[in-house]
Amino acid sequence: MSTAPTRTALVTGASSGIGAAVAAALVRRGYRVYGTSRRPEAVTAPVPGVEYLALDLTDDASIEACAAAAGPVDVLVNNAGESQSGPLEELPTAALERVFRTNVFGAVRLTQLVLPGMRERRYGRVVMVGSMLASFPLAFRSSYVATKAAIKGFADALRREVSPYGVGVTTVEPGSINTGISERRTQYLAADSPFADEYQTMLSALNANETRGISADTVARTIVRAIEADQPRPLYAVGSNAPLVFALRRLFPRSVVLRMVSRRHGL
Repeated sequence: MSTAPTRTALVTGASSGIGAAVAAALVRRGYRVYGTSRRPEAVTAPVPGVEYLALDLTDDASIEACAAAAGPVDVLVNNAGESQSGPLEELPTAALERVFRTNVFGAVRLTQLVLPGMRERRYGRVVMVGSMLASFPLAFRSSYVATKAAIKGFADALRREVSPYGVGVTTVEPGSINTGISERRTQYLAADSPFADEYQTMLSALNANETRGISADTVARTIVRAIEADQPRPLYAVGSNAPLVFALRRLFPRSVVLRMVSRRHGL
């Protein structure tokens, strides 16, 4: 009796939050799972059954070493990233370059490295973990919004290139998630910033929304559904009343939708 081959998955940012939840879900479903962390030895709550690899998405050598250590990969979940906020005119150039290297260029490079094997084996799944902010931009989150829009753009254009080879590419856009990301967000606000009051208003609303947000496990279930679909959809959105707000986005002018997003955050 023949058995299906064990699929191998590589999940970036698997030390906590969405990445850890996805890694755990895939282990339960019989995948061989590699998870990544900048410092695997420092992971405080490793997911049972996950082998951790070092990965610094800002370092090309680290990305190449990670891909080599993982070997042939059937599923890549590009989840690791940085959440950044601040008025655009006050974002340091170095911070902008870092968030794009972490959230976009690193994920794209890792995808480039695993795609040839997927194509040769005629099977693969690439999931870009984005954000609903890419579809519903928010003031003072411009750099983060731009990175999430960028990886969705890469995914949308790549999809047709690799679909004839059995490789599915999809973006999963979570809304507000209760994963403690509020404490890890990098922030840039000048001491005498003219935007301080509005920025703090937005941030308080954002943090409150995340406290009431969906769990990482809920997002993980959507990501697993995308991975295991025979023909993954281009976009899956989960949380923040996604079905309703995407319907409103189709029905109303974009200017109206953007005002609704702002008002939801006190602006």
